Amino acid sequence: MQLDFHYYATYCAAYLAGYSHEECLKICYSAQFPDNCTRTFLSGVKAPISAATTQSALEMADADTDPVGLQDITRIWASFHFLPYDLNAYVEKGGKKYKNKYRLICNPNGELLKETVNQVKGKSLEAVGMAMHILADTWAHRYFAGTPSVVINSTNNYFYEIFEQDGEWKERPVNFKHTPGENIETCSYISSLGTDSETSVMNLGHGRAGHLPDYSFMRYKFMPAWNGHKFIYKDNPEDYYHAFCQMIYAMTYLRDEASTFETDVYAEETAAPYKEEILGIIEKRQLDACADWKAFGEKLSGKEIPDFNVDLFRSEYESASPEQKDDTGLGRFIIAALAQKSMVTNRVYRTGSLLAGYSMEYDGKNVGIKDYLKLLGFRKRGGGK
Repeated sequence: MQLDFHYYATYCAAYLAGYSHEECLKICYSAQFPDNCTRTFLSGVKAPISAATTQSALEMADADTDPVGLQDITRIWASFHFLPYDLNAYVEKGGKKYKNKYRLICNPNGELLKETVNQVKGKSLEAVGMAMHILADTWAHRYFAGTPSVVINSTNNYFYEIFEQDGEWKERPVNFKHTPGENIETCSYISSLGTDSETSVMNLGHGRAGHLPDYSFMRYKFMPAWNGHKFIYKDNPEDYYHAFCQMIYAMTYLRDEASTFETDVYAEETAAPYKEEILGIIEKRQLDACADWKAFGEKLSGKEIPDFNVDLFRSEYESASPEQKDDTGLGRFIIAALAQKSMVTNRVYRTGSLLAGYSMEYDGKNVGIKDYLKLLGFRKRGGGK
């Protein structure tokens, strides 16, 4: 997903879940921030770089693809953008390496989603926002994994858009390219460069499928190798509406001390009075739905929603004393990110897989994740590249 859903749609869902305008702004900012919290940003404000929730294009270009570098990539992308659905999934054929990668495939309503939401119960609004980013991405990024892999993430020429025209459903090939500029009418979209390298970052997540998973109006089918070269159909409008209703449900749960969070439950009754308007935004054929979601949110609350500013966290954090930094917006986001990354890495590690690296439980006190520091030490001792 992108800014339109993570920021503006999350504001709308938070408001429908009962949060105030001011609380919604904190939540939606932190729901977008996982796409902006790079090591470059954290280093610039002298914050712990182990809390990075994404990697910029420049960082990815410089990323090592040795075992330790791949673990670092996986722990970021699997924790915040491609949450694994079933780490113990039965896989009939294939070696251990293949099975471990298959088990990182993202899908909604897995046990890790329940853990992600439950662990922010009673925590900061920044933690709530971060969890909503992860929840929403399980719907947009389903069928891809947050680790580089040809066999899991690569696509082939059998990739088609499914669209309605003159009352009939039709299909047309998607024209993937590697130069700037996308065109809905000609079905021309950007994707990462094709490569047979199993460790290339070009085969990370949905890079080979371009931004199609991030566009709410898009319906498509493709033929991944892990599915026995059989077509998978992806209905983004349906998935995005489920994501929106599940966010309302999850945030209602997070406000209620007595309730319990269950997967595959959606606050459709709460969204029902606005369903036609919400689906109208989701199904509108446009690459950027920010203006429509913003207008809907402002109609709901009667308040202005400011544009997202990546530096909003910066000045407060930089001006705070060392003792106060954890009480700033960025400080609270960092604590939530450290806990999430450590939890996911630990769950992957428990299965016997080292794709996300070694794991030690995060104790909620130390700055930085011990298992990430262990990887750094491993590299410094010559165990890495």
